[in-house]
Amino acid sequence: MLKKHQGFNFGFALLFITQLITESDTLTELFLIPNVHYFIKPLITLSLFGLLLFHTGLRGRFSKRIGIGLVFGLVGDIFLLFDNHNEQFFIYGLVAFLMGHISYMSAFYLDYKINKGVYKKHSKNAIIAYGFFSVLFCAGLWTYLGPMKIPVIIYASAISAMGVMAVNRFGRVNSLSYDLIFYGSLLFVLSDSVLAIDRFVHGFKLSGVIVMASYMAAQYLITMGNIERKMKKKVEEII
Repeated sequence: MLKKHQGFNFGFALLFITQLITESDTLTELFLIPNVHYFIKPLITLSLFGLLLFHTGLRGRFSKRIGIGLVFGLVGDIFLLFDNHNEQFFIYGLVAFLMGHISYMSAFYLDYKINKGVYKKHSKNAIIAYGFFSVLFCAGLWTYLGPMKIPVIIYASAISAMGVMAVNRFGRVNSLSYDLIFYGSLLFVLSDSVLAIDRFVHGFKLSGVIVMASYMAAQYLITMGNIERKMKKKVEEII
């Protein structure tokens, strides 16, 4: 996979590193033009959307829904660029990312519904794990959320459902596509969790680096998982 997309991977790696540098005001002043993040950050999802379009032409419902998710990610990124100036921009960004997670979840569901009767243990374990995460996540933030309690519950439920559907693709697609999207969904959970802690509980120095590194990796892995996706001709549980 790395060799197949060598040119793009090199460019995305530069974008990845540059975006992480913008998370530090000191490093930005040393190595980059101030405020360059207004240009760099939107390129994350724009470049991935372009790659997806090039390889799939957005043919098929799966690719279309992943493409829509990337567009919502772009909108969310743009809103969060200005959230320090207006609290409403954070809300708009949250809604955009929520819609992106729903788009990804609906794409993953297409693979799951091929045969819902197999690999029930994987589905059950995923529901338990993500259900536990949602409860722990909301309980840990509860006293800090104020009027954001309901939106955060909805968001946590959506990203958990997306994670469950990523797990539910098991056995229905090739292992490469499954692994890429599975780990991408986990990184999304990490990114959103750290963002929530930094936003609502207590900000810490490396939060921006962790959030952006996990977010960019998540979007990359999900996009590549779409590009490398191959459906299994026969889906049946092996006992």
